[in-house]
Amino acid sequence: MATFSKVKLSGSTDGKAVKVAATATAGTTIHTAHATALDEIWLYAHNSSATAVKLTLEWGEATAPDGNIEINIGAEGTGLVLVSPGLLLTNSLVVKAFAATANVVTLTGYVNRIA
Repeated sequence: MATFSKVKLSGSTDGKAVKVAATATAGTTIHTAHATALDEIWLYAHNSSATAVKLTLEWGEATAPDGNIEINIGAEGTGLVLVSPGLLLTNSLVVKAFAATANVVTLTGYVNRIA
């Protein structure tokens, strides 16, 4: 029978938001998946800029379009935007992110680890 545990993003300090500093590949590390368990990853983005910003998630690889998920995050006041609705990753693959503007987009979330 599978066991579930809720864990913080590995790129987070104490569960706080991860600031996306990178503006190109390779992006800022958000989470490294477990080596054998299945990680169900939930991510929410927030943009503190006065203008919309394009965010790119590198999902397990940096190759476009295979590993890229691109999302426009609305200007400040939009609140938290769901950018990963429980997408799965395993095998120590890494989720990274970069944005068109450095240091204005943050990512928060959690992982449901299924073993």
